[in-house]
Amino acid sequence: MTTETKDLKAQAERLRELHHDGMLVLPNVWDAASAAVVAGAGFPVVATASAAVSAMLGFPDGQGAPWQEMFAAAGRIARAVPVPVTVDAEAGYGMEPRELVDRLLEIGAVGCNLEDTDHRAGGLVEAGAQADWLARVRSAADDAGIPIVVNARVDTFLPANGVPEPERVAETVRRGRLYREAGADCVYPIGVSRPDDLATLVAELPGPVNGNPGALDLAALRKLGVARVSYGPRFYRAAIADLKTAVEGLLA
Repeated sequence: MTTETKDLKAQAERLRELHHDGMLVLPNVWDAASAAVVAGAGFPVVATASAAVSAMLGFPDGQGAPWQEMFAAAGRIARAVPVPVTVDAEAGYGMEPRELVDRLLEIGAVGCNLEDTDHRAGGLVEAGAQADWLARVRSAADDAGIPIVVNARVDTFLPANGVPEPERVAETVRRGRLYREAGADCVYPIGVSRPDDLATLVAELPGPVNGNPGALDLAALRKLGVARVSYGPRFYRAAIADLKTAVEGLLA
């Protein structure tokens, strides 16, 4: 085992531990400079946001950017910071699990988000098929000797995916349990805003749950038992809004 492999293994193990030690807060980044700011502020992990990275590259979110460019950007982020890096790998870009794991490790990432939206056909990937794919990702990571942390995103609460509102909690629990059984380390039901819904998901899903701030602040998320908090493209959009205001002010 090389020194580099040992370092990645230690980072992956540390990232996993942080899902069980208080609440892991992730102000998601989009380039090396934003990553350096987050790590320099003292955050123990750096996470990318696909919407922010793809926008920075000039492409739409939802696998609109070539995976080569997304991974190159993530690699620059990983090289810029000494802490573990987890990559928003969207739906995996059509890669086979072993290729996905190899690409992540090549750029120095030790974690990934993998979502169950079907970007080609629309709607959601069939839950059993997604669980099988996640299990093969876990197996590929085991074969590589690096316990990559898999954050399985469940997109049932995104209105575009067509899950009726009364069925969203139950369908999220069903999918989340399958994904955990497949080897996912954390379940990420994106877009949940009602405290009662999130409380049910934390209670019914085995293992760590990822939440989003918004209607619920960090204190409320912590009280509900959320293990991980993602900000997504929020800080990227705030930075762009500040830039817009500043440059428009030059013309005033």
